Amino acid sequence: MDRSANLDTEELKMDEKWIIISEEDRRPGAVRTIAMTREQYILATQQNSLPRTEHPQFYPVGIYGWRKRCLYFFVLLLLVTMIVNLAMTIWILKVMNFTVDGMGNLRVTKKGIRLEGISEFLLPLYVKEIHSRKDSPLVLQSDRNVTVNARNHMGQLTGQLTVGADAVEAQCKRFEVRASDSGRVLFSADEDEIVIGADRLKVTGTEGAVFGHSVETPHIRAEPSQDLKLESPTRSLVMEAPRGVQVNAAAGDLKATCRKELHLQSTEGEIFLNADTIRLGNLPVGSFSSSSSFSSSSSSLTQLFSSSPDYL
Repeated sequence: MDRSANLDTEELKMDEKWIIISEEDRRPGAVRTIAMTREQYILATQQNSLPRTEHPQFYPVGIYGWRKRCLYFFVLLLLVTMIVNLAMTIWILKVMNFTVDGMGNLRVTKKGIRLEGISEFLLPLYVKEIHSRKDSPLVLQSDRNVTVNARNHMGQLTGQLTVGADAVEAQCKRFEVRASDSGRVLFSADEDEIVIGADRLKVTGTEGAVFGHSVETPHIRAEPSQDLKLESPTRSLVMEAPRGVQVNAAAGDLKATCRKELHLQSTEGEIFLNADTIRLGNLPVGSFSSSSSFSSSSSSLTQLFSSSPDYL
């Protein structure tokens, strides 16, 4: 490895590669280090040049064994589930008759929702308008009752109509029944009064009409060829009018019957009986008395009745 001292550097050739040694690296320790490096390089190159006698080990990549079988099983189960789900969906669509326009008898149109046939509602129904087809009626049916509620913008109940098995109830401030043609009020009721606007009120009950309080009317008339009877079975019957009460029987008799006294009284006027013949039956015969205060010369009145005040 020693070369001439005139050279500044030494070159060592190791397997076609050069190692340049400077003057500072000529020390014995440095030369030894370089020699050791050269030996390590030679050993390394010899090991790489030797043929490998060991067989290479291959590590398989993937899923094998029971893991692979489990994966196939889950994939098959998922496929079966998807097929069953698709079949059930198609069956439901077929049974419920789902279409583009709606479901079954329910059709969604531009004007709203249209129901064909019989429909059942299990919960409250909130709608603005309900009407039937032109060729069929609208029927609302319930096992218990049918209730129609009207509310204001605050949700408070303003009107209610209930059709039950025993009664029809209407709860509102004013109830009106109008004519279909003219719109005239035929019947109206509120807290103050009840108004009947029909041309004629007809009561066909066998017991007639029963009024708990006074009745004000300008005319009471019976049906043609029928009798008119005003009766108070247990109390008195009073007819009052400020300008007069007229009882007229144009084609028959007028009869007034009582069990006790019949009083005809006029406070300011007179009682006038006008007929061709006036008959008063069952009257006792009167007797003339000389002590009478009436004088025949001074009065033209004739005594037809007894002087007793108990008899007319």
